[in-house]
Amino acid sequence: MRTARFTLDPAFTVGDVSPRLFGSFVEHLGRCVYTGIFEPGHPAADADGLRQDVLDLVRELGVTAVRYPGGNFVSGYKWEDSVGPAEDRPRRLDLAWRSTETNRFGLSEYIGFLRKVGPQAEPMMAVNLGTRGVAEALELQEYANHPAGTTLSDLRAEHGDKDPFGIRLWCLGNEMDGPWQTGHKTAEEYGRLAAETARAMRQIDPDVELVACGSSGQSMETFAEWEATVLKETYDLVDHISLHAYYEPLDGDVDSFLASAVDMESFIENVVATCDHIGARLKSKKRINLSFDEWNVWYMSKSQAEVSALDWPEAPRLLEDNYSVMDAVVFGSLLIALLRHADRVAVACLAQLVNVIAPIMTEPGGPAWRQTTFFPFAQAARYGRGEVLDVRVDSPTYGTAKYGEADLLHATAVRAEDGSVTVFAVNRSRTEPLPLDVALGALGLTDVVEHSALADADPDARNTLAEPGRVVPHRVDGTALRDGTLTAVLEPLSWNVIRLR
Repeated sequence: MRTARFTLDPAFTVGDVSPRLFGSFVEHLGRCVYTGIFEPGHPAADADGLRQDVLDLVRELGVTAVRYPGGNFVSGYKWEDSVGPAEDRPRRLDLAWRSTETNRFGLSEYIGFLRKVGPQAEPMMAVNLGTRGVAEALELQEYANHPAGTTLSDLRAEHGDKDPFGIRLWCLGNEMDGPWQTGHKTAEEYGRLAAETARAMRQIDPDVELVACGSSGQSMETFAEWEATVLKETYDLVDHISLHAYYEPLDGDVDSFLASAVDMESFIENVVATCDHIGARLKSKKRINLSFDEWNVWYMSKSQAEVSALDWPEAPRLLEDNYSVMDAVVFGSLLIALLRHADRVAVACLAQLVNVIAPIMTEPGGPAWRQTTFFPFAQAARYGRGEVLDVRVDSPTYGTAKYGEADLLHATAVRAEDGSVTVFAVNRSRTEPLPLDVALGALGLTDVVEHSALADADPDARNTLAEPGRVVPHRVDGTALRDGTLTAVLEPLSWNVIRLR
């Protein structure tokens, strides 16, 4: 096979990686919360009912911002139900997932969970703009963030949280363009409500960061027109606009599935173009950044039947996709797409964190383990910090039904503060290894620290309760750096991390 190539030069960069690029998402959906992160009575649970085995894995994963409490769930969410003594909280029907919500895990528990994850874990709170509006958003903001001396801030202290939660990052609703959303609105209706909410929230705190709802996907009929209409109302009031995207192999089209990041990069670039167009029309010097606050591989076509069959159970097993090596390679490629656009993607949230289309799985009363997708995320979160270098590949291609000719190589590189460089690369070929040459120019690198790969002779290999360690990254030998050129061979259908110093 022809060798894939690219050149790295410190003079050609994309931008700095925001720590928030490695965010995740906790929604009251299925077992993400209950028997996921929160299971009182579990042998590994602490005094607050949080599973310490899950906390350890969340820290290892490297998660930063954690979006909460939804997702579709938030459009029926009454924040008042989630505070105060747990035994007094009401049980509610959750229309989004046809489940019963007990509210035993609420706002205080969410903040407590983040504090136990560590200082890198930042709250990202969504407000309900589906069935509620400006007043309720302001009440939640006051309860959560005001120091003391008002009815709601004093109520928080009475509930046991004297110190404010300090939530800086807020989502103004969720997927309001979607007909499936409780309280679905037109772009005009949502744009006005989002603007009114943003303006009022900034009266309490001018420095809050706000995310307006963008389209739920590039395939939505109103895509781009939605963003343009919403931003005309909110441009000077918000900081980010959201993107959501999920990918699965449809009708057996694996070749297109492997090239999913082609769609993700197109989505990002089209939203950036729309944002900048509206900014130009408004003659604004402000730049709107992107919050890609839901992304993942999700076998959605299977999940829809699961939800419709429910009859209001508590914490049912929903959306518990078991990921293969192939899924993990696509997942890694999506991470590469986000890094390649670090100049505009300021926030990204992997949906979700535990059990529900998640990198971490648990068994009630039993163990927790890492899915195949855990490893690309953990490696990117650890080694993808710094400045993204501009990577333009010269690669052999292959044909796809959805995206035409796609590169077999998908890659990016990040330069850390100490000058070391990490190359993240995916070989999309299912059958052939891919030789790779990288010219390193003036980077001054001399050694290969490590080349690891996630690949397997069986692309359907998975980690399960019975075999939790079946798939792990392995060391790749033979990768070399000589005379300023890195040479490597990428295994078929593989996610690769090559660290250089």
